[in-house]
Amino acid sequence: MALSRKRKIIIATSAILVLTIIIVISIFANRREEPEVTTARVEVRPELRSVVTASGEVRPIQFLNLTSEVAGRIEEIYVNAGDYVRKGQPLVRLDPTQLQAQEQAQLAAVQAALSDVQNARTQVAAAENQVAQAQQNLVAAEAALAQARQQVVTAQTDVDRAQVDFNTAQRELRRVTELVESGVASRSEYDAARDRYEQARVALRAAQARLEQQRIAVEEAKARVNQQQIAVRDARNGVERARASVRSAEARADQAQALLRGQASQRAKATQYSPLTGVVADIQARVGQYAVAGLSTTPLMIIADMSTINVEVNVDETEIARVEVGQPAKIKVDALGERELEGVVTQKNPLAVGKSDLQGGGISSRVNTQEAKEFKVVIELRNLSDEVHDTLRPGMSATATIITEVKKNVIAIPLQAIVEKAATPSGSPSPTPQPTLPSTQRPKTIKGVYILEGNKAKFVEVTTGITGENDVEITSGLQPGTEVITGPSRVLRTLKDGTVVKRQTRRSTASNSNENR
Repeated sequence: MALSRKRKIIIATSAILVLTIIIVISIFANRREEPEVTTARVEVRPELRSVVTASGEVRPIQFLNLTSEVAGRIEEIYVNAGDYVRKGQPLVRLDPTQLQAQEQAQLAAVQAALSDVQNARTQVAAAENQVAQAQQNLVAAEAALAQARQQVVTAQTDVDRAQVDFNTAQRELRRVTELVESGVASRSEYDAARDRYEQARVALRAAQARLEQQRIAVEEAKARVNQQQIAVRDARNGVERARASVRSAEARADQAQALLRGQASQRAKATQYSPLTGVVADIQARVGQYAVAGLSTTPLMIIADMSTINVEVNVDETEIARVEVGQPAKIKVDALGERELEGVVTQKNPLAVGKSDLQGGGISSRVNTQEAKEFKVVIELRNLSDEVHDTLRPGMSATATIITEVKKNVIAIPLQAIVEKAATPSGSPSPTPQPTLPSTQRPKTIKGVYILEGNKAKFVEVTTGITGENDVEITSGLQPGTEVITGPSRVLRTLKDGTVVKRQTRRSTASNSNENR
């Protein structure tokens, strides 16, 4: 039975529609989408700097906790927190009334002690006069003793002469007596001899008496000499006692003067002066508060020594190995905007602290050993102008860029061009992503880039050197002028050798910035 014309038209239309659908499906099935990529030329950079960036805060060389050295009620505070102070500038004044009274009382004690010293010195002079007088008396007594001894010698001579005369008269009397008895001499001759005998005997007794008297005078002179020697010794002892009194009085005067200096110092400390040039970081005291001194002394204020200004930053443990003392740094303080300050690393703390360890306890207080660690690095600011120096305050936020290494004329590419691939047993990169494995079982990775050959991507293994802020050094694997694929990162992660790609017609700002570098 022949088909009707209408039925033939329907069948033909259906066949055409089916064919069209098949063709469309075939086209979409065979269509290959070409990913768009950004590229950059491998260039020789005049200079590449490897840096470590860390944040922290402005810190003075030291904080000085100023405390009250004397007791008293605070009457006036001359500065406010944040003020810049110079060494010797008055800061706080306490009520000095009691301290002044103590100083005046001690001054009176000093005057009394000095008067005692003067009296003791007067006694020394009097005692020395007594010694001089006693020595004069001793000299006179010794002269009298010498004279008495001379008179004894004279008296002894007179006795000897009288003894000779007596002996002569006695012999003559004996001879005349014998002659009278013999009838040769007369009675008158006997009487004359008798008289001469008696006179000689009397003269001898008188001479002996004078000798004895002179001997007594000598003994008396000796006694007077001994007495004067004792007087001299006593006078000298008196001088020593008087001098000892002077020394004791002078010691008491020195002690009183030392106490007076202490009281004067205490009174002067009623006004506290700044011991250094710096910034008032905090004021704990208040006007009207009673300040005490001693073991529980009252804190007045904290002064930051700004003679040398540091920036303390926390460097991540993955980067601390590249930081060394003496490396230069550029510092930006938030309060100064984009202005860069010069600095030098002066200290690298060897003790790591956890990022949540606000007290800086380090190992002793660390509990979570899986927590990321940081190391404190101190950077000293150099070549600060007076304006900047006076603007900086403790605690200001700062960011430091530490220059760890500098190389000249190096081949470098943007960091985002580097791709890490898992190596196959043959050493070539694996074409497919590998499953995540424990760190001890992870396969070796190789580092490389995708270069553009025509319109196809090709993976090339490279060796890298130092890493800058946005670029990385290539030590082997690439030559200047080669075009490398830099992104986007979602495309780089899926590229394979031989993948057909096309350049983006408009590059991103980041890509342009990298190429300009």
